[in-house]
Amino acid sequence: MSLTIRHEQPSDVDAIHALTQDAFASATHASGTEAWIVRALRDADALSISLVAVEASVVVGHVAVSPVTISNGCHDWYGLGPISVAPHRQREGIGSQLMRAAISQLEALGAAGCVLLGDPNYYQRFGFAPVEGLTFSNVPPEYFQALVMGDEVPQGQVSYHRGFEATAENDLVDR
Repeated sequence: MSLTIRHEQPSDVDAIHALTQDAFASATHASGTEAWIVRALRDADALSISLVAVEASVVVGHVAVSPVTISNGCHDWYGLGPISVAPHRQREGIGSQLMRAAISQLEALGAAGCVLLGDPNYYQRFGFAPVEGLTFSNVPPEYFQALVMGDEVPQGQVSYHRGFEATAENDLVDR
């Protein structure tokens, strides 16, 4: 079968929610709020990029990208995540395809860069690395990584969109 990466469509919303819940259900690093975060970002019109991986009309992967702010005032920076792949389809390269497509979309937007929280051993293959002086609260520095796409290497504290505060009980953040 052929895997297609495309922009999210309204008919994908429920499948993305279910996929994200499933993908993070047994992850040791998960907060349990990932699906609600995606929903809150969408509801706040803060999903700058929302791509799905589809095979045989079934959504098997999703990546969300939303704007971030940096305390030094750098513009055009984004945060990648959550990224989800159906548990039974993990380790087949779907996440890598979603990552490459998201980075390509960021380049097309003229992004200055992108940050994420994640395993450095996985994300370094896409060019992400810790940047000294670019921080996110309460996270070991090696897990907070950036992909600098512009000329300026930012320094400062990164803040994600309020949608990242969403929970199942309060998923209507910043509508």
